[in-house]
Amino acid sequence: MPDVQALVNDFLIKLKKRKIEGSQATARHTAELLRSVISQQRVPYTNQAGALIDAVRAVGEKLIAANPVELAVGNIVRRVLHIIREEDLSLTTAAIAGLNLSAASDGDDDDDVERDEHTVLSAAVVAAAARSSLRPPSLQTLLEDMPESAAIPRTSSSGGDSEGKSKSADKSSRTRKLKHDVIEAVNELIQDITTCHEQIAEQAIEHIHQNEVILTLGSSKTVLEFLYAAKEKKRSFRVFVAEGAPRYQGHLLAKELVARGLQTTLITDSAVFAIISRVNMVIVGAHAVMANGGVIAPVGLNMVALAAQKHAVPFVVLAGSHKLCPLYPHNPEVLLNELRSPSELLDFGEFSDCLDFGSGTGSPLLHVVNPAFDYVPPKLVSLFITDTGGHNPSYMYRLIADYYSADDLVVRQRIASGN
Repeated sequence: MPDVQALVNDFLIKLKKRKIEGSQATARHTAELLRSVISQQRVPYTNQAGALIDAVRAVGEKLIAANPVELAVGNIVRRVLHIIREEDLSLTTAAIAGLNLSAASDGDDDDDVERDEHTVLSAAVVAAAARSSLRPPSLQTLLEDMPESAAIPRTSSSGGDSEGKSKSADKSSRTRKLKHDVIEAVNELIQDITTCHEQIAEQAIEHIHQNEVILTLGSSKTVLEFLYAAKEKKRSFRVFVAEGAPRYQGHLLAKELVARGLQTTLITDSAVFAIISRVNMVIVGAHAVMANGGVIAPVGLNMVALAAQKHAVPFVVLAGSHKLCPLYPHNPEVLLNELRSPSELLDFGEFSDCLDFGSGTGSPLLHVVNPAFDYVPPKLVSLFITDTGGHNPSYMYRLIADYYSADDLVVRQRIASGN
């Protein structure tokens, strides 16, 4: 089995050098790496979830710092932390239920009273823990609030050796059970990431109708599969593709659409306002979806969203669940944008005179700004289509709450406070 640290270092290099293209590939690689970290992590009997959480946090902080703009990395780190908490809670709840059943098997009145106390305890602990997270309660809170008398059932002094062996076996079994359940849940997460295009594309027939005109910008695998799925269902429609300068990713999407038999028209970005009145729907991909329903998308999409709002054209965003970010745009952990190379806009040779000489102050006369992303506020979005269905922007915070725990929203701050 390969060394985990070597895998982490290799992935860090790829993130820093932007060797992995696309949020889906980045999310899948992140989940696979964290699965390896969990599988090779030694877990003590006490505070097993805490050991796994600390290991994932330690690696997650490095991954997030390597490429802060790729929010899918932080999303997956937080999803895995949430999975650990959920699985640990499930095992603990089952253990408490087993304890209550064991108490119920005793027939005397004293045991009946003790059984009732255990029942009240488990409900109170779960309720108290639930208040500290978005969805499920924290296992650490559950264990800390449980008195020792409730956590460890009383047994007679006879048969001490066999009882000790049984406890040791139970400890080992529970350790293996937690790691096994967590790894199985991470495998399901990886499968969801891998098949998110197909899950979203299955909904195309509900949103694209006969003889409609669709507008999109840039290149998105999700949009490509979505449009092709509608075409496969015998829908006839035309697609306008804005080229997405300066990287011109729209050229690639237009070629793919034509290769799959869709009627396609390639336009310049500046022509969006001119043709938007002929469009029935705007369908675009996203780099990330924030907790307030705002969208971080390829540069130029805010212009398209404004044009759509001006002409009352639905603006639909396609995004897999791995792109749903629990943070808000104003959060200091969020890096909304990055500047790409000026060479995408101009040839250095042709503009060398402007770049090399200034006005006597030592600064160049020409500055080149080449942002990679736009921020589209939620008020400009009509509908989100994810692998779980269609949702209004106002519902996104509730959907996101199903995937993350409040304790994990700021990964780096938690690590710093623990040192």
